[in-house]
Amino acid sequence: MPLTNTRPTAQLQALDAAHHMHPFTANTGLAEKGTRIITRGDGVWLTDSEGERLLDAMGGLWCVNIGYGRERLAQAAERQMRALPYYNTFFQTSHIPAIDLAAKLAQLAPPHLNSVFFAGSGSEANDTNLRMARTYWALKGQPQKSTVISRKNAYHGSTLGAASLGGMGAMHDQGGLPIPGIHHINQPNWWLEGGDTDPQDFGRQRARELEAAIHEIGEDRVAAFIAEPVQGAGGVIVPPDSYWPEIQRICDAYDILLIADEVICGFGRTGNWFGSETVGWRPDIMTIAKGLSSGYQPIGGSIVSDDIAAVIGAAEFNHGYTYSGHPVAAAVALENLAILEEEQIVPYVRDTIGPYLATKWQSLTDHPLVGEARIIGLMASIALTPDKATRAAFAADPGTAGYICREHCFANNLIMRHVYDRMIISPPLVISKDEVDIMIDRIWTALDQTYQTLQDDGLLRPAG
Repeated sequence: MPLTNTRPTAQLQALDAAHHMHPFTANTGLAEKGTRIITRGDGVWLTDSEGERLLDAMGGLWCVNIGYGRERLAQAAERQMRALPYYNTFFQTSHIPAIDLAAKLAQLAPPHLNSVFFAGSGSEANDTNLRMARTYWALKGQPQKSTVISRKNAYHGSTLGAASLGGMGAMHDQGGLPIPGIHHINQPNWWLEGGDTDPQDFGRQRARELEAAIHEIGEDRVAAFIAEPVQGAGGVIVPPDSYWPEIQRICDAYDILLIADEVICGFGRTGNWFGSETVGWRPDIMTIAKGLSSGYQPIGGSIVSDDIAAVIGAAEFNHGYTYSGHPVAAAVALENLAILEEEQIVPYVRDTIGPYLATKWQSLTDHPLVGEARIIGLMASIALTPDKATRAAFAADPGTAGYICREHCFANNLIMRHVYDRMIISPPLVISKDEVDIMIDRIWTALDQTYQTLQDDGLLRPAG
């Protein structure tokens, strides 16, 4: 039977404040404000401890692809727990869920990617990728080929290695990051950084920064380039169409591995099984997590090329996790993939709900605060600006307007995230047209309220 909350919200908030340290949070301030306690989920809807229903336009953390409340996944977890709740795959052993999930992922992935190294999260998988890329070149007799190039404002996780691969300054400011051997180039964010440059010219210019970095570091010292097909946590930054073909050309020309971080973009989010298919490039490694199990169980992994698997497999790869290929997580992931296939959710995103949302999303540019609306599949963003004509930033600190908008969204029972002054969404892939309409209506309401707040507080001014 579903659990029912019988404790007062204030009691739960007090316990949370006293004992629970939240990620990416100033916990003292959160304790004073009080958390919103989520108790149930169904489809795209969440219910809090006060009985309020929220439309989750973020799909949890970009991950609840098939929606909340799927009984089949609970049953899959129960069956596996009763049969084999846990065993590792370290010592010449394996188990059926890990075997079947690896085979299924090889079937879904591009033809040259046929081997899977499992992890517990996308962060762990990107740590794996860092070690795997360096080990691959060392085993090929090129140990100096160890630098990995990434992008500023990229997100690849929050473990020591993954956060170093990511390009977020606020994360690098804590804990002595990045670790050595990581180099960052600029992101392909035309709205914020393109100036008067044509978007396609800008895309090529930003791609060629990879080539310049290879020359600066030395072609014989660069192991890999890692990137998200679409920057997710960086603000749903969709590169100009010219960007990815040039990146692929450069990786091919200089013999460096291309790692596609598919943690957000994978499993239908962009209208194909993987985001790299949508943007048209050929990775050597794909990082997976989130939509792999729709968030119902923690699981991640790296799908690697036949060449890398052969080289790594010829030696002992001294790497792994206690929960690599956890049988319950793998069983739930398999059931999740079965639902995605049986219900034709990926074609639904590509052919039906994605185009419907795109039309509605573009209409948000009619609002005086919205300068740009970008969307690919079911991930989208809008850029807030006090002056559309010049794409101006606000005079206030970056993120001030975005935070105000997020708070208005939350107050209107809409979970929509802000990244500085971009507002972003990533709803469950099963969202209906009627639910899209409700979401857009609530976004309009929040934008109107944000505009009024900015005006009242004297914040509707451009920088400079």
